[in-house]
Amino acid sequence: MARIAAVAPALPAFRYTQAEITEVIAPLLTSDRSKQAVLRRLHAGSKVDTRHLVQPIEQYVERRSFTDSNAIFVEKAAELTGQALMDALARAGLKPTDIDYIMFTTVTGISAMSIEGLLVSRLGMRPDVKRVPMYGLGCVAGASGIARVNDYLAGHPHDVAVLISVELCSLTFQPDDDSTANMVATGLFGDGAAAVVMVGDERAKRMPVTGPDVVATRSQLYPDTEDVIGFLATTTGFRILLTPRVAEIIEANFDTDVLSFLDSNDLDPSGVDSWVAHPGGPRVLEAFETSLGLGDGALDRSWKSLAAVGNLSSASVLHILADQLEVPQGAGDTTLLFALGPGVSAEFVLMRWPS
Repeated sequence: MARIAAVAPALPAFRYTQAEITEVIAPLLTSDRSKQAVLRRLHAGSKVDTRHLVQPIEQYVERRSFTDSNAIFVEKAAELTGQALMDALARAGLKPTDIDYIMFTTVTGISAMSIEGLLVSRLGMRPDVKRVPMYGLGCVAGASGIARVNDYLAGHPHDVAVLISVELCSLTFQPDDDSTANMVATGLFGDGAAAVVMVGDERAKRMPVTGPDVVATRSQLYPDTEDVIGFLATTTGFRILLTPRVAEIIEANFDTDVLSFLDSNDLDPSGVDSWVAHPGGPRVLEAFETSLGLGDGALDRSWKSLAAVGNLSSASVLHILADQLEVPQGAGDTTLLFALGPGVSAEFVLMRWPS
């Protein structure tokens, strides 16, 4: 089984309170005072205190084409992912030339060549590194990326593989869209990146014990949910698709799916020592807690991440995992990491700390 050797988060330098963001965004979305009041209530109820943006907030007032926004995405995404990856490699005691396989994920911009390709020569990776860019999984991609890298390492036990994620959600901002979905999104999503270094089980034997082993993974796609959450490609860029059905789908399915996954690994919820849940928003986290019958504090790291940086889409669950790795774990302790994304799809990753 593969081992997680290190996880490193990265955030842009520009940090603002929720109130500061709301005051700038409100007149850009609508001139209707009653709708602005709704926006303020939605932002205040998001449980988000601060967020990081890839540009100074004043620059979001400028109207830009999708071409211009995406050019900013390519530049800033390469900077943030490079920072995260070099930090993660340093934590693992590895160098860029040690990387055999790199997977990249995003849903907030497009680039060809893809971002991980831009990093190969910039960071000094070997030219024969295997690259897999992954697009369209949205918020679930942090969990799915760990699972797919684990699949690769199962067949390449001596290799070093990395997952990098970047989401610059602020660059998808759609002015003049006063839909409820857009008003919710402008109060919820932030910008950030993360990198995960993983090693095959043979390589792990030659390294100091650091993070957990990936014990098992499972993917789940819920039928007839493609209209629940996602992005719509438009002439002005990516327009958010977001409905209240996300929480309903969790409440209807999540307990059964999690119990089945744990049971297949001879566990039940009482045997899970820690939970790493994607902070999709207050209703999503509450639905996770209710459907799984979790006790007070079980998802504290997810709630704290939501408050501190907002929902970072695919990078969020990796930021929370990085926090988890900072806390001493006992030998044999288990962690269940999970996330949801467009589809609606879910990914479950069971991890166990070695002795």
